[in-house]
Amino acid sequence: MKILYGVQGTGNGHLSRARVMAKALERRDVQVDYLFSGRPKSQFFDMEAFGDFRVAKGLTFVSQAGKISSLDTVRENLNCRWWQDIRALDLSAYDLVLNDFEPVSAWAARRQKVPCIGISHQAALRFDVPKVGNTWFNEKLLDYFAPVDMALGCHWHHFGFPLLPPFVEVDEVSEEHGHDILVYLPFEAPEAIVNLLKPFENYRFLVYHSQSPGCDIPVHIQWHGFCRQGFRRHLAEAGGVVANAGFELASEALTLGKKLLVKPLLGQFEQLSNVAALQLLGAADSMMQLSPDTLKSWLKRSSPEPVRYPAVGDALVDWLGRGDWQDSKGDSSRRLSRELWEQVKLPDTWR
Repeated sequence: MKILYGVQGTGNGHLSRARVMAKALERRDVQVDYLFSGRPKSQFFDMEAFGDFRVAKGLTFVSQAGKISSLDTVRENLNCRWWQDIRALDLSAYDLVLNDFEPVSAWAARRQKVPCIGISHQAALRFDVPKVGNTWFNEKLLDYFAPVDMALGCHWHHFGFPLLPPFVEVDEVSEEHGHDILVYLPFEAPEAIVNLLKPFENYRFLVYHSQSPGCDIPVHIQWHGFCRQGFRRHLAEAGGVVANAGFELASEALTLGKKLLVKPLLGQFEQLSNVAALQLLGAADSMMQLSPDTLKSWLKRSSPEPVRYPAVGDALVDWLGRGDWQDSKGDSSRRLSRELWEQVKLPDTWR
């Protein structure tokens, strides 16, 4: 079986999930090619796991000061390049397309009638899980942004639906520093992050951001450009995580037993819905704006119980290898979901 794996590149969470799957596929000696879209090739980093990957223009969003800019997003995507990429992508050599909310490979598969399976957190939002801002437009976006024949959604809790647990790979915690806080707020202005953290001199903040602030940085704030290995090490050792409300980093924090404070990208349906889910479960604190008062209260919290999720990538690749994805009734995907959740012990503190 030869697979094309299409991955949305606008957020690092999709890449994290794809890395878990890449290792599982390699262990099973499955032949896979990778296609990424949503940002220029020069802006992808630590991509060794994906071999000679391809990049397409795709579709993306534009944010300013922690909020989606609708006008700039429309301007960014007002071109025919993404449609040209769809028409140019030849899938005749592939038996199956795996898709993580990536529009070029999804639409090419639909045009060429190649089976396409969606593996994403967005697919979970098709079910009646906690959601905020679920407008007609957002429902259509989930259906048509990257259409698939079978959608396998992942979430922190099954919420009574045939979802998969998160795809998580984290470093073992060898040493934890309770007053070290990992900060990943890529959509916020660097100066705003410095102002948020400046009053809390008894903590060390390890900030990862693509831009450097245009102001002095206090000694208790360490600023890093993105380095995957450094980020993973700091995540494992930190006492807590302050981040946007993306799915994968929150999944890693929950797995490691890190207290979590999230600030969603305003106007982004998925992140607002993630906040609703975390609050419903009692799994994290949240703030809609960068709030020193909220941060002060959260810093005093103790660490939660780790959530032990199974090796979802390995189980999914085995499921693919058996050909269970060809079950049009969906019985096999429901069975896969049930078997995986039976291996999860959710924290007693979760509601």
